[in-house]
Amino acid sequence: MCPFPDCQRVIEGDEIKRQAQEKLGSQLFAVVFKRRTATLTKAGKRGRDKWIRDYRAPNENDDNQALIDDLLSAKLVDWAISDCIPNEDIPIGAKTTEPRRYGMRKWSDFFTPRQLLCHGTSVEVYHEILSRNLSNGELSDCTKAAFIYLALALDTMFNYSNRSGRWDVLKQTFRSIFDRHDFAFCWSYCEMVPTVEGMGYDWCISKTAKALDELIQLTRPGDNEGDLLSLGKKSFSPPSISISCRPGSSLENISDASVDAIVMDPPYGANVMYSELSDFFYVWLKRTAGLIVPELFTQRLTDKQSEAVANKAHFAGQKGADALANRDYQEKMAAIFGESRRVLKPNGVMTVMFTHKDTSAWDALTKGLIEAGFIITASWPVNTEAEGSLHIKDKAAANSTIFLVCRPRAEGEGHETTYWEDVEPMVAKAVRTRVDEFQKAGISGVDLYLASFGPALEEFSRHWPLKRGTPRPEPLAKKRRKQAELFAEEFDPYAVTPEDALDAARREVKTWRLNQLTQTKGRGDLDAVTSWFVLAWDAFKAPLFSYDEGLRLARAVGADLDGQLIGKICEKKGSDIKLWDSATRAAKNALGPPDGSRAMIDAIHHAAHHGRTRTLEAAIDLLKDAGVENDPQFLAGLEAVLEVLPPSRNFVGFDVAVGDAKLAADDFDALEKLRRLAFSDRIGEPQQLSLFAEDAA
Repeated sequence: MCPFPDCQRVIEGDEIKRQAQEKLGSQLFAVVFKRRTATLTKAGKRGRDKWIRDYRAPNENDDNQALIDDLLSAKLVDWAISDCIPNEDIPIGAKTTEPRRYGMRKWSDFFTPRQLLCHGTSVEVYHEILSRNLSNGELSDCTKAAFIYLALALDTMFNYSNRSGRWDVLKQTFRSIFDRHDFAFCWSYCEMVPTVEGMGYDWCISKTAKALDELIQLTRPGDNEGDLLSLGKKSFSPPSISISCRPGSSLENISDASVDAIVMDPPYGANVMYSELSDFFYVWLKRTAGLIVPELFTQRLTDKQSEAVANKAHFAGQKGADALANRDYQEKMAAIFGESRRVLKPNGVMTVMFTHKDTSAWDALTKGLIEAGFIITASWPVNTEAEGSLHIKDKAAANSTIFLVCRPRAEGEGHETTYWEDVEPMVAKAVRTRVDEFQKAGISGVDLYLASFGPALEEFSRHWPLKRGTPRPEPLAKKRRKQAELFAEEFDPYAVTPEDALDAARREVKTWRLNQLTQTKGRGDLDAVTSWFVLAWDAFKAPLFSYDEGLRLARAVGADLDGQLIGKICEKKGSDIKLWDSATRAAKNALGPPDGSRAMIDAIHHAAHHGRTRTLEAAIDLLKDAGVENDPQFLAGLEAVLEVLPPSRNFVGFDVAVGDAKLAADDFDALEKLRRLAFSDRIGEPQQLSLFAEDAA
């Protein structure tokens, strides 16, 4: 919207980006510095000085832009000839489209003139040092390695010193351009001082040395005491290691049945476009490390076509780009698993790490594994992602990685077809057996559902191949002509896929969680709509989550997502679903009858809205008039809702929820006050409050 009060016209995003390309510049906003501060001991004597970070406004002496422009202008021609700065165009892709929208057409556009002058100079000096070593004949294997590590140190500088590196206001430090797995535009960026002692290049080199030191410690425990250079003087017989840079689907350098173990962390479908992001580093590395190992930098940019990811940008302009990208990912992963099966010994083992909220990605992965001849024999969830704060964010995220242990299917095994109707109860039992173990290990929320996929797929893969004894109805999407064009294969009503096992797993976890949240039997006590609302908050712990996952959860509880949920307790926003609080539902006239005849969440939200906008007494009167204050379904629903909504500041002492999630915390506040006033004899205090109290302690 136009910022001028006499205008207030809405300005389209494309117009803002167009003007940004023409006019967007930069202005120094603040200078971060450290000042020495004297300290006193307990005896009142002067202690060690302490350095404290502080901020100041810029002054005219800080502005050296004119000098920078002159220096850079004088260098650009020479650097173009000596190939010191990247002049490659940024290609159109799934992630690289964003910087192009803001006028960044070349990889060098990611850097301000000051940063580009710094980085170009560093590459120029790198070339000079390398040329001097070559002319003196001093380029030994050790020296080559040193140059490669130096190239990595320079890449660290590029990573933290660019237009998209932000300042972390909480930690008071730099964040790299890849704070997220994309090229998100950064309105306020920070610049690292390159040549101050202990910072800039000093920090980048020490950071690289620290990583190298830790790697050496893993391979030569106790051998890396002292400096790195002393290692070359110690006798050491390295193990036989062969490192190759080859695609996983083409391992001609490895013989059949010759490998004991394979450990793989494959790409997770459409989660990360690795090659697109890697170009940011590749264009610099080929100008530094590429001079040492040119065989690794033969292409202008990284290979996009061979990458095993679901990148719909590869199918731009084609019908069903998403479906085509998913199929491409599945085929490439199947080829990788096929090669893995070929080189693995009959008694060998392969461990595959995977974490993805989207079931279709799991389906593609498991299909590839089974078709390549593997059986999943064990699975373990491991907390691998960085822990967030206690504050609930707007969108769901998974913190666990599932480790799947796979072994080759024995020759002759798996030729007899088994019926899914016989195996489905076994899958459900396998999940029930493990879900309590997972929860006791600290797995919760969406991670609990993901963890259940492991044992479900274990049982599923043991009985492959599978078919249905009773045909299933054709999905509605298949009947639509436009959708049917996306599917090359004919619909098979007797076919069974890994997604069937995942649906069974989700149903078991649903029942398990509802039993825990209501202290009663899950089935029948809560209606389908209320169950979905409760389990959505319980699983995703955020008001915004994937539409596809919401659809699968609706199937698990027996609710019609588009007919019973969308437009009534939530809305569809692009490819996501956004849950509504009571105030939003009231404003949209989406609240059902307060007697819970449509769904008990309606009665609960009516009470919450009255408690927020009127009084608690008005909320109690509403429930009495509706005849639900003693209804077991209402009491079970209220108990469950209080266990899953983010608690309010009034009950935990700080804001747990931020953004849209805070509206749900307002509902919690009203409902918990209502419980304490009118229902404390029938509903105990939410268990989550005691957990927050333990965390605070």
